[in-house]
Amino acid sequence: MPDTSAPPRLPVPLNALRAFEAAARNRSIRAAADELGVTPSAISHQLRGLEEALGLKLLHRGAGGLELTEAGGQLAPDLHAGFTRIAGAVQALRETRRQGPLRLSMLPTFAAHWFSPRLTRYPFERAGFELAISTTQDAVDLTAGAADAAVRHGQGRWPGLRADLLFEESVGLFAAPRRAEADAAAMRAALAAMPLFLSRHRRENFARWNATLPGGPIRPASVIEMESADLALRAAMDGAGVALASAELTRQDVATGWLVPLLGHRVPSGGAYWLVYPEGMAADRRIRNLARWMVEAAQEDRTPAPPAAEV
Repeated sequence: MPDTSAPPRLPVPLNALRAFEAAARNRSIRAAADELGVTPSAISHQLRGLEEALGLKLLHRGAGGLELTEAGGQLAPDLHAGFTRIAGAVQALRETRRQGPLRLSMLPTFAAHWFSPRLTRYPFERAGFELAISTTQDAVDLTAGAADAAVRHGQGRWPGLRADLLFEESVGLFAAPRRAEADAAAMRAALAAMPLFLSRHRRENFARWNATLPGGPIRPASVIEMESADLALRAAMDGAGVALASAELTRQDVATGWLVPLLGHRVPSGGAYWLVYPEGMAADRRIRNLARWMVEAAQEDRTPAPPAAEV
């Protein structure tokens, strides 16, 4: 079993030990500073603090550069071995993460209504395009390795993550074709007798959509809140009522005749869909391949298509 006991507490700062190890190995303060990406004065400051904390002299200047004292010579090899082991463990973890399929997490509604209909065009057979797809309503912790990349909805600002814009989002009202009326006035009247299925995340979107509706707001017969927009859309597709949903996510549903946009009214949702991943994954070939494919697919959607009948 692995040792789960707490390691001894370091009596000195780790950065100071790192500065000493680099200076001792390079026999140069300037070379240590270049390696660690800090200034020579910062290295000198760390070394002085370390020697003061230990009450020992570790280095002194010789004719050929820095030389180790007896105490420094005793400490340096163990530190080098320790930092080498740490670097090896981190590199092994990175290599493990870069092997096999890219683990992609996304929202269920995005997966069902945008991503899945386009998978017939995804080049699964090509090396570097392998995927392992999961869906969740929660934002998985990418920096902790819960997944390699994710599709998120928001403003594109997540600390420690790079975000590639897929598309801005607008929302409108949708229903199954058999629930749609041919006349806008008749449709408004019909809406008063139909339930509205609404994701709990779309409350503000509906308020904005309804407040800006030409001719005044509507009053649905009832409002049924659901956990996700996907559930609301499924209810609308089954003819149970109408749903407020993303016009961009439902593009394929409208094209195939599952849904019809109502009243021709849309408003910005205030958010967008983004492909996000840790900065450290930006050079991964699988990330680059996926990002290029998704951005191109989103750009194709912005190409004007034959207008669907709106009622």
